[in-house]
Amino acid sequence: MPASEHPKIKLYWLSQSRSQRIIWLLEELKVPYELEVFHRDENTLMAPRELEKVHALGKSPIISITPTGKDAKPIILAESGFIAQYLLDHTSEGQNLMPKKWQDGKENTIAGETEDWLRYAYYMHYAEGSLMPYLVFALVISRLKSPQVPFLIRPITSIIANRIIGMFLYPNVKKHLSFINDQLASSTGKYLCGKTLCAADILMSFPLIAGDGRFNELGSWKDGSWRSEFPKVWEYVQLLLAEPGYKKSVAKVEEIDGKFEASL
Repeated sequence: MPASEHPKIKLYWLSQSRSQRIIWLLEELKVPYELEVFHRDENTLMAPRELEKVHALGKSPIISITPTGKDAKPIILAESGFIAQYLLDHTSEGQNLMPKKWQDGKENTIAGETEDWLRYAYYMHYAEGSLMPYLVFALVISRLKSPQVPFLIRPITSIIANRIIGMFLYPNVKKHLSFINDQLASSTGKYLCGKTLCAADILMSFPLIAGDGRFNELGSWKDGSWRSEFPKVWEYVQLLLAEPGYKKSVAKVEEIDGKFEASL
């Protein structure tokens, strides 16, 4: 399809955010797009107020899609899962990033879906709905031990933070990593949902790649590292990092912004 026939897609990209996954998705879908780059405040880590002019919540990722045709008006989409599914539904390459849905002879029946598709549908929501909240909470709690807390009260806030991490965050993150490790062990392929990369793997990439630098701070792991305790998850992270589409997405940001870091 000529570039003139593609809708105009713009991604509003924010540093240290989950928007990197949408760049990767766009690369896999082979559609033209442009980036507008925003940076977090160095002290508060909040997104700039300018993003609120694009979407009322002022968060990222946000994309605008302007259809072809005279006087076409753009639509604004937010939330990673919604953005991903919309792009999959409206691009020719989208079907390549979704597993086969129906078992042969069981089309459009309850429980007729393939195991790979059920996993895909689940992980399209799990990444944000179940896993990310713990990692965001871990980031917030860690700031109770940072130099931003006044020196005289930092020992108290650090004790509180450590208690929350030990009693709540560590056991829950450990449960999730164990779950993902078991899911990878029982998958029909090397990815979470089968033998080939799908959109759910792309959505899962951020919490696992960015979380790598934070998991070890949450507690005592086997042999001193979460990677040793959950080797299947670590192998999966390496698999995602080696994906050509992921590398292209990193190169895209480095080209425009000079650097890229997947971090919480």
